[in-house]
Amino acid sequence: MMNPLEIFAVESAIASEQEFYRKIIEDNLASLKLAPAIGRIKVMLRPEDSLFQMAILLRDVGTRVTTADIADVEAKPVAGEIIISIKKEQYIPELLGKLWERYGKANISQPDRWTVAISTDKAEEEAAFLKDMMVADPRHRLHENLVDFAIRVTPEGFRVRYHLYKGNRFIFVASEEVFKREWVEEAEAMLEELMKGGRT
Repeated sequence: MMNPLEIFAVESAIASEQEFYRKIIEDNLASLKLAPAIGRIKVMLRPEDSLFQMAILLRDVGTRVTTADIADVEAKPVAGEIIISIKKEQYIPELLGKLWERYGKANISQPDRWTVAISTDKAEEEAAFLKDMMVADPRHRLHENLVDFAIRVTPEGFRVRYHLYKGNRFIFVASEEVFKREWVEEAEAMLEELMKGGRT
């Protein structure tokens, strides 16, 4: 179920384009699971200038994710290992990447999808370290997803692009032609409007 957006505005000189792009945006928000992170969004299409502008105000996307948030960590000093029992599978790739980096692939085994075993002669102190180890930063992943989303919903052939992601704000401007600085300023003004409550 998509969280309802507080503001979702698509404006274009061509009415049929408005509905078309609204649908594309909705579909991509759903497929990238971005809807919960976005509070307000405004898109402006100017076909006469081959211009696409988007301003997004994000909801609070949460804090960093540690191993303890996604798994149980158990030290087995006698066996010389640590067992990690995973509870949230969406972070498995990030977790494995961090573990390989720290312990080397040869010391990591995965008896099943939900279990990771680490061979170490410092099981207790490493288990304590692992519980607090940052596995993922939602903001970093969100930035990648926002750029991916913006590119997906931009009209084809709009290859000149600019984006800015700062705090809970994101703007994206794309065009076929030469880029004008004022277009970025207009997108920033759209963002200001969203922050004040904007027009729905």
